[in-house]
Amino acid sequence: MGRKKVVIALGGNALGKDIEEQKEAVAKTAKVIVDLAQQGIDIIVTHGNGPQVGMIQQAMDNLIVSYENYKQVPLPTSVAMSQGYIGIDLQNAIKYELYSRNIDGKVSTILSQVEVDKDDEAFRHPTKPIGRFLTKEEAEENEANGIRCMEDAGRGYRIVVASPMPKRIRELETIRTLVEAGHIVITCGGGGIPVVNEGGKLVGVNAVIDKDNASSLLAAQLGADYLVILTAVEKVAINFGKENQEWLSDLTVEQANKYIAQEQFAKGSMLPKIEAAIRFAESGEGRRTLITLLDKAAEGIAGKTGTVIHL
Repeated sequence: MGRKKVVIALGGNALGKDIEEQKEAVAKTAKVIVDLAQQGIDIIVTHGNGPQVGMIQQAMDNLIVSYENYKQVPLPTSVAMSQGYIGIDLQNAIKYELYSRNIDGKVSTILSQVEVDKDDEAFRHPTKPIGRFLTKEEAEENEANGIRCMEDAGRGYRIVVASPMPKRIRELETIRTLVEAGHIVITCGGGGIPVVNEGGKLVGVNAVIDKDNASSLLAAQLGADYLVILTAVEKVAINFGKENQEWLSDLTVEQANKYIAQEQFAKGSMLPKIEAAIRFAESGEGRRTLITLLDKAAEGIAGKTGTVIHL
């Protein structure tokens, strides 16, 4: 048997809400990752970027309000910035954790572009609010310029963008090469920088790719054994928050699909994770997705906790 290959998709709680919190959070996250690396597992780390890209986009939006000579910074640029600074914090935390255990390990961050289909239905129905809150007048002006806006939970108007399905990870072979050379690789941050292919030229698009969908695709294409989706609960539950709540340890794809049909999983939180988990489990024989807490990841891979989804 070769080494196990595991893609770990970090949830927002592994990164904190701002730069100070992030430094603290990644130190804890690095311990979990190095624990797994010490078991002889090849590790690829992906992560979200919700608060971070929001912060960058808001700062950039405020810049053009304050200074007329600055132009709008496109969302793919902000995603790239978030990949860079989250990646370097994670990379340094993992390197320090390796150093403190006297392990000679290699860690790399790969800024990654993820190709989407320009005809994806999601572009017709954008749903993800981003950036600062706008006045009604600003929103109307945006709409007149073809920039979609929506009212966000009674708090004001915001720009909305599409969340298309990832089709291809453009840096896949670079990631594979580094994993095979023994690197812990951090990549596909925030679901990847969203691009479309225009005759061989990669062009950024105003979109947000779900990081669990991108992680599922990455894990499938790298031939990983496990996709680990880390979230705020140790296990997935049905009848969540009700008297007959039941924690699930083992789920076949068939059972998971039945529970989806029964609307057991919340649309904005657990459902996309379960759907991404299913896609990876279906992508090849023996592939398993684990959903659990960050500090339970090693126990989960050892089969002691978490929810495992498989064929």
